[in-house]
Amino acid sequence: MKITSKYILKEHVGPLVFALSALTSLLLLNYVAKKFGDLVGKGLHWTVIAEFFALSIPFTVAMTLPMAILVATLHAFSRLASENEITAYKASGVSMHRLVAPVLLAALGFTAFMVFFNDQVLPRANHRLATLTSDISRKKPTVAFKEQMINEVSPNKLYLRAGRINRATSMMREVTIFDLSLPQKRRTIHADSGLLEMAPGQVDLQMTLYSGSMTEVSLAEPAKLQRNFFHTDFVKVRGVGNQFENESPDNMYKSDRELTICELQTRVERAAKTRDSSWQVLWQYDKKTARALQPDKLQHGLGAAYCRLQALWRLKTASAAEVQAPSSKAQGPHPILSDPTPRHPAPSTGISDTDPDSLSSSSRMVIVEGTKMQFGNAQNIVDGHSVEIEKKFAIAAACFIFVLLGAPIALRFPRGGVGMTIGVSLAVFGLYYVGLIVGETVADRDYMSPFWGMWAANFILGSIGLALTLRLGHEGTTNRGSETTEFIDRVRRRVARAFRRAR
Repeated sequence: MKITSKYILKEHVGPLVFALSALTSLLLLNYVAKKFGDLVGKGLHWTVIAEFFALSIPFTVAMTLPMAILVATLHAFSRLASENEITAYKASGVSMHRLVAPVLLAALGFTAFMVFFNDQVLPRANHRLATLTSDISRKKPTVAFKEQMINEVSPNKLYLRAGRINRATSMMREVTIFDLSLPQKRRTIHADSGLLEMAPGQVDLQMTLYSGSMTEVSLAEPAKLQRNFFHTDFVKVRGVGNQFENESPDNMYKSDRELTICELQTRVERAAKTRDSSWQVLWQYDKKTARALQPDKLQHGLGAAYCRLQALWRLKTASAAEVQAPSSKAQGPHPILSDPTPRHPAPSTGISDTDPDSLSSSSRMVIVEGTKMQFGNAQNIVDGHSVEIEKKFAIAAACFIFVLLGAPIALRFPRGGVGMTIGVSLAVFGLYYVGLIVGETVADRDYMSPFWGMWAANFILGSIGLALTLRLGHEGTTNRGSETTEFIDRVRRRVARAFRRAR
């Protein structure tokens, strides 16, 4: 039976590699088509462009690997059935469940790999891609600016519009700058052309403008207008580079797509504490509003269990290392063994313990509105990060679900060929990923729990696949047609007998 298992798995290798390469290439080409114009022809070295697109591959693979497994399963079993190899196995006494078992075991291995990939590889690649984008914006400021649009240079202070931008030379044409940095003045600068570059210290942004005018209007005296003309003018925006320095790979803020499962779980638990503290404050100041916003108890799902297992494995690894090196005990307790759970300061709502009855109605309203905003932000973090955790597991589990669904379909329709493979694959892909998108949207808005939002599509398709897999070996075909044709004939005969009895 080992030979049979190896043969069945070998039949899947070729279709899997082909499907994974084709699907990944198609999705990557679509992404390249959208981003290619923003990078090429702007003076960037080819290695930077190559790294940018290479870092986009992990996100694509995370979506295409489950799809490729479904295509490979449909194609391999359909070919085995169409060439009567399945019939030969049946004649030899090999059950269909025995043939599907090695593929299901391999799918479990792919599921475990995808959990690791989504937890460790994908967040790091996404974070590196975000860092690279920031580096490109710092070294080539014009890359971040769009032609014929108002671009924010300094938040709420300076805006720039350029009719044309040469990305390679950083030269701009038809330049307009809106300066809102002075509280009592509004300044507008027009120039025929200009050069945009970072100062030598890579901190300040320096603009050299040619042949233009500067118009100033005082808010105190709007009837007065002052205009100056220049051949060359210099505008320096200080501290722009600090935005990128503060966002170095070590301390750059990470979005939920750039966090591991345990980092997401930590943020969820912190946000839940902040949310509960805010609700307690609301209960003191406005019980009616608090009743309407009463939060549910934080459910410890797959993310919490996964992080506990990960912490347990690290503890065992640290214990084994300490046994092998007993001399390290003299240096004090091991940091992991002494306190495996990181301690965080208790969340604060920023509101002092003031007697609600001693406040005026306006003060109470300000506190209630501010606390409601804090409560809503914390709840959004809990929902969004919990959805991201469940999505990492749900997409990984799709590897097993697709095999459970694809194998019996291919065996029940042996003459389906490539058309059946493509048709079933597109139908399953469409249903599954539409289910993921809808579930994510509904869970993000707190209409459904993150678990059910992300796992509903898995449970529906998995139930269908399990039912079909359990019925393997009970199907039958005749010279008149397939099992579906026989089923229709049986229904038709039963309906005819029912009519005859009714007469």
